Amino acid sequence: MKKVLLCATILGGMFALAPQNANAAGDIIVTYKDDVTTLDPAIGYDLVNWPLIKSVFMRLMDNKPGTAELVPSLAESFTISPDGMTYTFKIRNGVKFSNGRAVVASDVKYSIERAVDPKTQGPGGGFFNAIKGYDDLVGGKAANLSGIQATDDHTVVFTLTRPDATFMQVMAISFSSVVPKEAVEAAGADFGKKPVGSGAFTLKEWTSGQRLVFARNPDYFTPGVPNLDSITIEIGQEPLVAMLRLQKGEIDVAGDGIPPAKYAEMKASPDAADMLVEGNQYQTSYITMNTKVKPFDNVKVRQAVNMVINKQRVVQLLNGRATVANQILPPIMPGYDKQFGGYAYDVEKAKALLAEAGFKDGFETVLYATNTDPQPRIAQAIQQDLAAIGIKAEVRALAQANVIAAGGTEGEAPMIWSGGMAWVADFPDPTTFYGTILSCGGAVKGGWNWSWYCNPDNDKLATAADSMSDPAKASERAAAWSKIYANVMAEAPWVPVINELKVVAKSKRMAGSPDFYIDPVRIFNYDAISVK
Repeated sequence: MKKVLLCATILGGMFALAPQNANAAGDIIVTYKDDVTTLDPAIGYDLVNWPLIKSVFMRLMDNKPGTAELVPSLAESFTISPDGMTYTFKIRNGVKFSNGRAVVASDVKYSIERAVDPKTQGPGGGFFNAIKGYDDLVGGKAANLSGIQATDDHTVVFTLTRPDATFMQVMAISFSSVVPKEAVEAAGADFGKKPVGSGAFTLKEWTSGQRLVFARNPDYFTPGVPNLDSITIEIGQEPLVAMLRLQKGEIDVAGDGIPPAKYAEMKASPDAADMLVEGNQYQTSYITMNTKVKPFDNVKVRQAVNMVINKQRVVQLLNGRATVANQILPPIMPGYDKQFGGYAYDVEKAKALLAEAGFKDGFETVLYATNTDPQPRIAQAIQQDLAAIGIKAEVRALAQANVIAAGGTEGEAPMIWSGGMAWVADFPDPTTFYGTILSCGGAVKGGWNWSWYCNPDNDKLATAADSMSDPAKASERAAAWSKIYANVMAEAPWVPVINELKVVAKSKRMAGSPDFYIDPVRIFNYDAISVK
């Protein structure tokens, strides 16, 4: 075993997590139209619950606020074997769950095994596929992961089956959050509404359909974190009404963003500098086509749909807050291919392809979308594009949780417009746009591979790419991922539509770096923001 140089660098950044403010104070109100689906870290995986879960629970590793830089969190230190196959973490002393019990190494083992176990029906198990014993647990041949051993209360050892370039990043994602077994078993299916963690905040109230209230965790181990006393999430607020309340100073963050009808006014307002935060993100919005159901089991049909979507019109519906996407990865992601042209907008060629597929007169289908503005209007624009080649699509605009459920149930959703819940990378690496949403392992009930696309050859190439853990092979690895995504685009399970600019509307009293409001790995960093 050897202590890698990276370890010293990361540990050196540990105490820069947040301002050392022992007198954290302030209460904020955040609004959303739809209720939070769950706070269970093994299951929650959308843009609303992800940042909340990250604040309620701790992981072995975390990211420095506003960046993708890794820092130890629950881990105090770690070592990596020379062959990159064994990781040993030392657990920090004095960390307690909100039920008062100390966090120990066996909790780490239990939590990750729970995330991988198919019985949990969570979407993130595939992130841990390099850990020894993964295939046996997923295949029902074992009840645990042989590659995780808690050798004492403060030491947990991971043994991999191959080097994994993303392993340390995976230790910082939400699915790696540590939970107490006794609390999970006591709450059963309700653990997502009765979470017990060791993070910066604890859940104090959840009135379904009305509000959630989070309070500062007095036992959180990092001095000065968080900078707020409480967070109230108000549910059932239409985005336009939320913006009006924000301008009056009645709320602090409009969680669903700015409706297009309000954006130009806000942008031109003298308050824009104090109230708007804008930035690029690792994001792609797309249309999925269920490859398991007819006629989307025909690649020519899927290619035709790729050619008929007027992506520039979607950009216009968002007041220019996006750029047209021609591939799966966003432009700022390693592995993005600048030379890749994608599918050109060509209605006549799309008609010809549809005729070749045996659908000269088109067909009927259903397009799901969330019901928060502007997503229904974008879905209607897509509906019009499809009609140009004879595809009659019924638009079903539903609450986000219902759309997610329809996507994760094989056959129920032929098409989904992902706007409002589109893919934002778990960490800045090309693998994050594949495993959960395009791999065979992601095509499971309750998962996020809503196209139900599965190409075993691509899965093998993905495994080989992620096994390039040597930093000297970074360029070679990025090129490998470019090839994988070109393969996916040829089979067209998606229509990549736009890469959306993130815009957050906040009250004038909200403080903290703009990077905290558009955090690359937390989306929104509740731990780091503050009030003036």
